[in-house]
Amino acid sequence: MDQDVSKPRVVVGVDGSPSSFEAVRWAVRYAGLVGGAVEAVAAWEVPLYGWSAPAVDMYIDEEATREQMAQELTEVLGADAAAGVRTRVAHGNPAEILLRAAEGAEVLVVGSRGRGGFARVMLGSVSQRVAAHAACPVVIVRSEET
Repeated sequence: MDQDVSKPRVVVGVDGSPSSFEAVRWAVRYAGLVGGAVEAVAAWEVPLYGWSAPAVDMYIDEEATREQMAQELTEVLGADAAAGVRTRVAHGNPAEILLRAAEGAEVLVVGSRGRGGFARVMLGSVSQRVAAHAACPVVIVRSEET
């Protein structure tokens, strides 16, 4: 999908968590109010702990990730609304990817807590980092399930 540079960009982080789905819904509603375009960004990073290799496959299929993201957006928004969302997937630190994606954006929207971490943590490390370092306003959306 081509991006209209004259429209305000609304960047939203998506990681498959309930809070990121609420963030997507918020971003689409906001974009509708300001005549903006939504760009959903999914990023992943395989953490390395200590000196040993991780017990997970280092290879993540980018196309499969893109397809899963499209399917989740369709489930969350419906087919018509999901078709209007531009998607981007990237390997790297999620906070850094989102900060770069949000350069020049109207707003960056993230969920309060993503897939990682502990359930008792109210604000995830990615949302904390982007709130502290983004060059645009940041909206942190909380899910009923978090």
